[in-house]
Amino acid sequence: MDHMWQGCGAFQIKRYFVVMDTNGKEAGMPVVALIPFKPVNPKTRLSCVLEPGERESFARCMLADVIEAVSGAGCEPRIISTEPYACRGATVEVIPGGLNETLNALLAQAGAPVLIIMADIPLATPGAVSRLISTGRDMAIAPGRGGGTNAIYLSEGSSYRVDYYGASFLKHARIARERGLSCKVIDSFRLHTDVDEKEDLVELLIHGRGRSREYLESLGFTISIEKGRVGVVRKGVHG
Repeated sequence: MDHMWQGCGAFQIKRYFVVMDTNGKEAGMPVVALIPFKPVNPKTRLSCVLEPGERESFARCMLADVIEAVSGAGCEPRIISTEPYACRGATVEVIPGGLNETLNALLAQAGAPVLIIMADIPLATPGAVSRLISTGRDMAIAPGRGGGTNAIYLSEGSSYRVDYYGASFLKHARIARERGLSCKVIDSFRLHTDVDEKEDLVELLIHGRGRSREYLESLGFTISIEKGRVGVVRKGVHG
């Protein structure tokens, strides 16, 4: 995920209460899913293969895939955007603030379950998200590559604070221990696979099912195999 947040703004978050039905399953209001998103000049590390406008369109396709996954799992998506952005299927709040400061202030107001999920994991599915939010623990974490954190579920948002960037997975696990929270680490390929680099497009073209893969294919991207190594090429583009 790009370093995209600066400063801090004002915001509100509604409380979503979850009750138990007679079978012990969660019922009532859906879990709110906070999805940080940068609509302007996103995914700069893909500049080697995508033009600025293409990067913006691709980022929006990945966001749409994530929204579909969380909605399919019964969550209510809420986009936390750095810029004004119209998005079908989700509420958008424009908060031009620092990522950690913004999310922690939102969590401090949340006395109910909250999901924080990144907008660049287009392989996410409703099943993978459902697994994350149904562990019965105080929290669950889906690690990203390189020590990052792609998704966190909190049974009570106000019980926790986030600390993204760097080896955030280790930091988030430590914060859970310090606060005495039971934590489940979710080993999920679909939640683990974020898209930042050209090489990451391989997994999307092989395993993707949604708009992100369709968009890449519409631009001429395809899988290539050279000397036993799998990569991506774009038809009509050299280098």
